[in-house]
Amino acid sequence: MIRIGIASVLHRVHPLGILSLRLRLSLALAIFVFSAFAVAAQAPARLTLHEALDRAARRNLDLAAARLRRAVSEAGVRIAGQRPNPTVSFDVTRDAPHESLLFEQPLEIGGQRGRRMEVARRGITLADLEYAALERRVRRGVREAYYGAALSRGVTAFQQRSLDLAKRLQEIAQARFDAGDVPQLEVFQASLGVTRAETDLEVSRQQERIALNQLNMLLNEPAGADWELATPMDEPPPPLTMEELVTRAEQSNPELQHLAQEQRIEEARRLLLQAERTPHVTAAIAGEFNSPPEFRAGLHGHLAVELPLFSRNQGEIAQSRANSRVLESEATATRRAVAGRSQTAYLALSVRRTQVELFRSKLLPAGRRLADLAQESYRAGKASILTVLDAQRNAQQLEREYLENSFGLQFAFAELEETVGASLD
Repeated sequence: MIRIGIASVLHRVHPLGILSLRLRLSLALAIFVFSAFAVAAQAPARLTLHEALDRAARRNLDLAAARLRRAVSEAGVRIAGQRPNPTVSFDVTRDAPHESLLFEQPLEIGGQRGRRMEVARRGITLADLEYAALERRVRRGVREAYYGAALSRGVTAFQQRSLDLAKRLQEIAQARFDAGDVPQLEVFQASLGVTRAETDLEVSRQQERIALNQLNMLLNEPAGADWELATPMDEPPPPLTMEELVTRAEQSNPELQHLAQEQRIEEARRLLLQAERTPHVTAAIAGEFNSPPEFRAGLHGHLAVELPLFSRNQGEIAQSRANSRVLESEATATRRAVAGRSQTAYLALSVRRTQVELFRSKLLPAGRRLADLAQESYRAGKASILTVLDAQRNAQQLEREYLENSFGLQFAFAELEETVGASLD
């Protein structure tokens, strides 16, 4: 029936009118589609914590600069592998022979070149460890910035709920004042609560933008980029045991790995110093010309050997051994400190986990229930407005503490993960 009606109308319309109607319908459809795309384009993109960590690993500018430093260490291996250049000299004298051409080539024996390259290669490993330590610091920074933005967004939502409660209380106070049940002072008190809630909400929105900007900076995203933070802040970390964490920390902690690699580099350096005790040898071949009447051209060669009588790297080798003992002692102390920090971080995480669970299961429901009962009692004229304000204040304080404890839970997990030196989720 609808199609027949439209067709009959179109038949009665002038052809130009039909064309104009179709044009308007097409234009309206195009505007609708464009508006839908515009709304979709303005909607914040969904971002989980793991996606944020992946983005930072690929796009963070500090990590990009650190990756370029590896080429410097690789060039050091090429430098260490270079062989000494030969020397060519040509002499012309009035004495016979009148001309001579000398070619000298220093010879590296005793594995000196290989030892030099080994020291440089271990320097690459040290650079990789430093990059991995930076990567873990960036990972911790991204995790804290992500949950910091989630905390700011949660506070904004909490302030919005507080504003809604304050407005409802203002409406109740106004209705009771109009009925002559309460003085105008209570209306003023409720209005002050609305003004304060509006102020807190605006401040919270500003702080939310600051927190998002810090996250975008680590992700190398535009400052105004908005995100739908899909990973909840109160999501509990995976279950862990203290013994497992201490064991993993001994294997993965960046300080321990750095000290272990420094010990390997010092050992390679000491082997290089011992290889350099091998005497330096220079091989030479010379051509002599124009020495009449004995000869027109002649050829001879010689070897020059350095005599290691006084300097044989004794001091350098003794210093290297002393450095190795220092590094070994530092590694022992650091290993004990890392175990202690891991245990402390684990206990702090356990405390935060317990706090969040207690707030979620007991304190928050009780605070909300008390605020609702106080408001209903005030509506029924059984409680004063001060009782309602006090109950709402307590409920809001519990909400804020819950958000802060949830952020503290994630902060403690980030600290534990950096101490261990490996991903724990």
